[in-house]
Amino acid sequence: MNELKLSKRLYTVANFIPSGAVLADIGSDHAYLPCFAAINGKVQKAIAGEVVEGPYQSAVKQVERTGLTSRIDVRKGDGLSVLRPSEATCVTIAGMGGGLIAKILEEGKSKLDQTERLILQPNVNANFIRTWLIENGWELIHEEILEEDLKIYEVLVAEKGDPLHPYNGKKQESAILFGPFLMEEKNEVFIKKWSHEKRHWESVAAQIAKGKTTDESTSRREEMETLITMASEVLE
Repeated sequence: MNELKLSKRLYTVANFIPSGAVLADIGSDHAYLPCFAAINGKVQKAIAGEVVEGPYQSAVKQVERTGLTSRIDVRKGDGLSVLRPSEATCVTIAGMGGGLIAKILEEGKSKLDQTERLILQPNVNANFIRTWLIENGWELIHEEILEEDLKIYEVLVAEKGDPLHPYNGKKQESAILFGPFLMEEKNEVFIKKWSHEKRHWESVAAQIAKGKTTDESTSRREEMETLITMASEVLE
């Protein structure tokens, strides 16, 4: 992977960057995504944010090597703290857990007043992000699920709007867990992911049933049974 050829998951993220955006890529690592977006004329300017010194230095060198220093500003800092208020029209956060992405958004939401689009790629726990979007007035407008190198990723795209719109006519708890668009499309990768999760929950429930019955174990078993039922319904 480099600035000319992204991984499948980052290429999917890049596809949703609006033309002419001012992009902020948070947790940019080697800055491949903003470099790709700049080289392909998708953005007028980009900010690559990175909190860890090693990746930050890698991003600086990458931007210098590709001759993009006038268009990409590499900044060291935690999450959205690298941005000035209302600076970015599009924010991408990729390659982290959903809980961490939601935390970054929550801690930096004052910087998002003029942001038009969020493109978020959690490695796990996408439901944490969907919950944050609902609570903060962001409408999920598109989702993708894909497999690369035996790992499954989800990409969530959101804009300001009616946060409950994609959940209309669906069981909200299930739609937050599985994704309102993904559970409608129900492609091969989706089925593979949630079939695997269902088997895992069934195994956990079976192990709990073999153990000593306590209030905690009963609660945990009921939680697993609820998840198994939800998965069975969506996989039908």
